[in-house]
Amino acid sequence: MLSDDSMLPISLGVYGTWGVGKSSILRLVEQQLATDKRNLIISFDAWLFQDFDEAKSALMTVIAKSLYEASPETLKERAAGFYRRINKLKVLGLAADVGALLAGVPTLGLFTKAAGSAEDMWKGTSDEEDVEAVRDATKAAQERGSGLLRPQEKRNAPEEIAAFREEFGALLSSMGRRLVVFVDNLDRCLPTNAIATLEAMRLFLFLPNTAFVVAADEEMIRLAVSKHFSEPGDRHVTDYLDKLIQIPIRVPKLGLQEVRAYLAMLAIARAGSEKANDVRDFLISKLRKSWSDEPPFEVKDIQVMLDLPPDDELLLTLEAMDRLAALLAHSVRINGNPRIVKRMLNVIRMRSAVAKRRGMALSEAFIAKLALFERCMGEEAIRDFSSLVNSAPDGKPALLTELETIENESLEARLPKTWQKHIDFVSDWLKLEPLLGGVDLRPAVYLSRETLPLRTLSAHLSPLARKAVGTLLKTVSMNSKASKDAIDQIPSEEMADVMDEIIVAMNRNPDWSRIRSDFRGAALLAKANPAGYEKLVRFLAGIPKKPAWMTAMMKDEDEPGAKRKA
Repeated sequence: MLSDDSMLPISLGVYGTWGVGKSSILRLVEQQLATDKRNLIISFDAWLFQDFDEAKSALMTVIAKSLYEASPETLKERAAGFYRRINKLKVLGLAADVGALLAGVPTLGLFTKAAGSAEDMWKGTSDEEDVEAVRDATKAAQERGSGLLRPQEKRNAPEEIAAFREEFGALLSSMGRRLVVFVDNLDRCLPTNAIATLEAMRLFLFLPNTAFVVAADEEMIRLAVSKHFSEPGDRHVTDYLDKLIQIPIRVPKLGLQEVRAYLAMLAIARAGSEKANDVRDFLISKLRKSWSDEPPFEVKDIQVMLDLPPDDELLLTLEAMDRLAALLAHSVRINGNPRIVKRMLNVIRMRSAVAKRRGMALSEAFIAKLALFERCMGEEAIRDFSSLVNSAPDGKPALLTELETIENESLEARLPKTWQKHIDFVSDWLKLEPLLGGVDLRPAVYLSRETLPLRTLSAHLSPLARKAVGTLLKTVSMNSKASKDAIDQIPSEEMADVMDEIIVAMNRNPDWSRIRSDFRGAALLAKANPAGYEKLVRFLAGIPKKPAWMTAMMKDEDEPGAKRKA
């Protein structure tokens, strides 16, 4: 559509939820369009201008600057004049004000004068009086409110906007170029900035040889419209977006074969294979025919293309990822979302690296299976899994071995309660290779603590350690016998984990203006354990202005007021 002149001018909306690949689609389309030198392509990231004062005029400025840079020498002066129009408004801080004025403010007295001043500014002949006239007019417009004005008292289709659009269209036509503007990350902006960008885009819409492509979560934009215009009716919200976007294109979720291909390419790209592009072309050719009876690709096809031996690490990874594909494509918590898939693989890779450095006999396939469980199950289910492993002899829960051999009909009754609401997922997950029955899963539980949300750390502590955390957070003095006794009860291997939990609790309260019980407990624990001491020191490094009492506790000195209390 963008390459077909008969379709121009056009505005397209690439719609989809977070992570489905909207930005990737824009980049791929941009790469294809770049092969035609007639296309003048502008990529505009609305989020980059989120916190800048000129955000409302940013799109206009970017387009004007791009036109100037792309124009031949014979048109430089005309392009410079167009750029100066927008740039002057930006420098004066009036881009938004003039936009509001020219969009239809009343023509009563003050506003008539302001309209003339705006015209002077467009012609480049304005002075301080013109600037003040526009400012006064827009301020008065805000104070009166459009609801108090009769429709016939408003300016419609202002000549200034017409002149602006006419000059833009003439410049583009003289250049013989097709302008394609990609607007991305609009749904990340605050409602005000999202609407400001759309309003700026509206100035350029539907002019000859122009195309706008907006990538956004449709529901987020509708929410921005609703918030910005003070809860208009549903019909008005729909009308606003539909008038801006002629053709909506909704990104479909990935199917099983797409997820398989995506996983394979992520693994191959990570391995740095020289034949990655050949594999990619092969996978694309297969996906293009996935609608037909032609069989899907197999991992062995890739093995042959890359000439991988049976024990090659890349081949083992490809096989492990391929086994996960069905659950990644169909699980309601992942639903084939490419960004979620990639983030999950990053977790798997990080844990695999940690496992290798710490000498854990845990393959990437085991780590991947457990990471999938964590992603698709709730936190309560994850806690129960960890408790199951920690309480089992040698970290080998007998229940897992039993569940892997049970028939589906009687499976639900044997599952922990927190797993039962995920019965469909658990049923498929238990059958997924490699099986977990008879495997020491303590290393896997340890690795999960490195990446799970901090608020779940306490779930992995033993009862004694959890009790110690509660006591230390309420330490009344540095001589507290209860706190010291609690520290003595903590298993040595959990000392550092208890400090982690206390630090998490301290992070919830940034007020260090007074002596705090939780820090007393942390300081006592630090004196009893070197690893805990190192963690607390790192925590202290993040506090810019440490109070004297905190330093005193760390130096094993009495806290202020201790002698007076005695």
